[in-house]
Amino acid sequence: MATRPHSPDHAALMDRVYRGQRHIYDATRKYYLFGRDRLIRELDCRPGMAVLEVGCGTGRNLELIGRQWSGVRCHGLDISSEMLKNARKRLGTSGALALGDATDFDAPALFGREGFDRVVLSYALSMIPDWQAALERAAAALAPGGELHVVDFGDCSGMGFLRHGLDAWLARFHVSPRRDLPRVAERLALTHGLRAKVVRGPFGYYQVLRLTR
Repeated sequence: MATRPHSPDHAALMDRVYRGQRHIYDATRKYYLFGRDRLIRELDCRPGMAVLEVGCGTGRNLELIGRQWSGVRCHGLDISSEMLKNARKRLGTSGALALGDATDFDAPALFGREGFDRVVLSYALSMIPDWQAALERAAAALAPGGELHVVDFGDCSGMGFLRHGLDAWLARFHVSPRRDLPRVAERLALTHGLRAKVVRGPFGYYQVLRLTR
């Protein structure tokens, strides 16, 4: 079962962006979406755990999670029906997928469960206009003892003048690095009694966040 996206304008934009790009997305993104495999390695899953990826795109990460962490139950949602075409083809019956808005999704309605042991956001916050709401909603989907794992563009402070070129190039794809993510995560952790940990990747190109309930 799937719910109607809460932001129809954003959903339409994402479908326009990915209608053609979805066919080359995975082949091209591997050259600049760094840190995704690190996030997957650090999930520390056990058989029977439920994993949700918010903004699952083509299903690339969920496929790798299923391979690396045998016995987990994979779930994914995305606001783009175009991207979900690829995800469904890739995962088949090995994952439960749904159309949904990261800022306002109903996990029981979409997947028939209240909470997840691991929730993943991989280079999704930088494409979501109300990204703080998406982060909070993802944290709310955690089961007791669950962990939210996020990877996204960092402050790029070690890249010098290249940082401005990167920002301009990413803007062409409607991507805005969330450089205040660590501060927002700390505030969210304090408000909701979570533990927060943020690690910078090389040159600050990416950042990895973990929130634990």
